[in-house]
Amino acid sequence: MGNSNFRNTKAFCWIDERFQITALLDFLKKKSVPQYRATIWYYFGGISLLLFIIQVVSGILLLMYYKGTEDLAFESVQFINTKVNFGWLIRSIHSWSANLMVFAAFVHMFSVFFLKAYKKPRELTWYSGIVLLLLSFAFGFSGYLLPWNELAYFATKVGTDMVGQVPVVGNYLLHLLRGGEDVTGATLSRFFGFHVAVLPAIFTVFLSAHLIFIQRQGMHTPENWDKKPESEKQQIPFFPNFLLKDLLVWLIIINILAILAVFFPWELGHKANAFASAPKGIRPEWYFLFMFQIFKFLPPHILFIDGELFGITLFTIAGIVWVLIPFWGNKLKHGTRNRVLNFIGIFVIVFIIVFTILGFILD
Repeated sequence: MGNSNFRNTKAFCWIDERFQITALLDFLKKKSVPQYRATIWYYFGGISLLLFIIQVVSGILLLMYYKGTEDLAFESVQFINTKVNFGWLIRSIHSWSANLMVFAAFVHMFSVFFLKAYKKPRELTWYSGIVLLLLSFAFGFSGYLLPWNELAYFATKVGTDMVGQVPVVGNYLLHLLRGGEDVTGATLSRFFGFHVAVLPAIFTVFLSAHLIFIQRQGMHTPENWDKKPESEKQQIPFFPNFLLKDLLVWLIIINILAILAVFFPWELGHKANAFASAPKGIRPEWYFLFMFQIFKFLPPHILFIDGELFGITLFTIAGIVWVLIPFWGNKLKHGTRNRVLNFIGIFVIVFIIVFTILGFILD
């Protein structure tokens, strides 16, 4: 009755006449979400979206005071931390939400993998999601340098050195990222441009496509779902039931983010000095740490191949195999596919966790 009265108001009729809101509301009423024991994993896509929105809002606020030059970058962040009202909190929220977004995207990717949600007709949803994850890494890598402190400077130097090892195009990519031979103010300016303009534009395009694919194809269901009788297929309306649950999860995540930002504020450290020696404990962000640790374990040369080049080649091949799972995974027999893919997924998770922990423990 209340909904009917709302639709009869002059304000709603005025908007509906111009934007056909009634059709959208009817679509939301018909849309439903399958309810089963793995439904909880559906929320991590929404969590990633929430944290990206927080990234955008907090990033815009920081942009009002940040100066993206070699002479002023560190001082501007220091000014944000000490002089701007709640500036330290906004910066801490921005940094923590970036890390939580990557974590949520990781969980979302592995949940899609184990639930086999990449299968036909959702191949493009999987590919667009992988691109979004890679862009999240690029956000973290480009944003890490912007405070222009010691750790960021030398970590960026190490990271771009590794990019320079890529065969054929490595030297070109190195100069493209650094703006020259070394990490300088030109590198900072380029990373700043990537971080606030280029990457957000590309990310928005792929995020829009990803959301459209999901809305058009609906939520994935388990392989045995279609075999169940209709009476046993539990569905919950997307609006308002699932949406309200999603908003409750968002509220929990916001509280977790607030606690982390307040009680574990992001440190600034010392200003970068290209002539100083690298400080102890240089390491990348945690989501690059497992790769960084592997490279530390590799010998300088493996047969006739440079150790870093060998590692880059292995990770490139592994990444391509992972991305193409919808292509080759569907060619395996049903029982064999599940066993092989589940083993691969578990191995990848254990591999990442073990070498990430080693990266924190070992200097």
